[in-house]
Amino acid sequence: MSCEVSLFDISVGLVSESPAHLENIFEMRKKPSSVGAVLFTSMVLIGGCSREARLQIADPPAPKIEGETISFPTNAPQLTAISVETAEPRRLAVNHVTGRLYWNDEKTVRVFTPVAGRVVSVLADIGQELLSNQPLAEIDSPDFGQTLAVARTAVGNLVAADKAFIRSQDLFAHGAAAAKDVEAAEATYRAAAAERDRALAQLGNFGGNLESTNSIYLLRSKLSGVLVEKNINPGQELRPDMMLGNVPQTYNPIFVVSDPTTLWLQLDVAESDLPELQPGLQLRVTCAAFPGKVFEGTLEKIGAAMDSSTRTVKVRGVVNNPEKLLKAEMYVVVDIVRDTGQGASAAVEVPARALFLRDNSYYLFVERAPGQYEREKVRVGVEKDGKVPLFESVKAGQKVVTEGALLLQALVEPSS
Repeated sequence: MSCEVSLFDISVGLVSESPAHLENIFEMRKKPSSVGAVLFTSMVLIGGCSREARLQIADPPAPKIEGETISFPTNAPQLTAISVETAEPRRLAVNHVTGRLYWNDEKTVRVFTPVAGRVVSVLADIGQELLSNQPLAEIDSPDFGQTLAVARTAVGNLVAADKAFIRSQDLFAHGAAAAKDVEAAEATYRAAAAERDRALAQLGNFGGNLESTNSIYLLRSKLSGVLVEKNINPGQELRPDMMLGNVPQTYNPIFVVSDPTTLWLQLDVAESDLPELQPGLQLRVTCAAFPGKVFEGTLEKIGAAMDSSTRTVKVRGVVNNPEKLLKAEMYVVVDIVRDTGQGASAAVEVPARALFLRDNSYYLFVERAPGQYEREKVRVGVEKDGKVPLFESVKAGQKVVTEGALLLQALVEPSS
């Protein structure tokens, strides 16, 4: 026995077998006394063919698919399986990046000795506030003594040459000297002047002057700041070529003077974070030594090359340190804060579950209108706390599909 029972037939107690049978049933419905018998008969028929009966359930209305866009009819049951969330502006471009502090080279001088000699005394100590040109150490230097002697000799020779030149001019004016004698005296004078200028310039490069009375050379600071490093002791022998050595004991500067109220910051940023970075972004720096305290800074430079071993780019920032709490070579945690004034060009962030991977590219669905969704290819950053930054394509305020994206993808590409 075979039969087919539809939902309509069940609801009204009708069994469809043939047009003639239907006609008889409708005639029976006109007689109230016959309805009960018809319902009873239908139930018997349904029970007799329950194993072979197939319910004819109407399929939901099909969505309209145009390229990357899917449109569902109003109140389509598929919409209950789709959820959306709003894409939000991303304030933090990079979270918890580890950085290293070091001296601000624009406000730092590393002092080496320009002369050879023996350290007589050290005039400054670590942490001391210094003024520009303030003495740091005394060095008994034969080199400096020789330079001083040469400068003084050059000055004396110039005085003698000047007098000889004037005397030759007077003799020539009275007919007591030849013109060639005047010319020779003038040449000697000019040569003595040139030698004097050279000797004084060399003495000036050493920081000395003609008032010096011996071979003691004063090693001075070239700028104002704080003495932050000292590698010198009384009695130590120094040479000017120490700065050219490749040995740490000799290559280290004798003194380092810096302004610690500003420090430079080095960050190693992943390649995927580079689209978010640009000079001028605000930095918020924290460290383990001062929990809860935030130091403000600014991103200044982005490296032009990538480290081949770590696949990161070096980024430099400057950090304000007015209380001098931060120290060079400290490791710190840095938040790079995006400039909110960038408006529509700024990155947005969406829940990670909104994204899916297709052919090595990331996609999501954007709600264009109620019941209408469009697939978008996006560039993504690094996921943080369940949020992923997006660049281009999606704007802040747009709604993206967070539940049901794979259902939509199956409709756009049924074979995928």
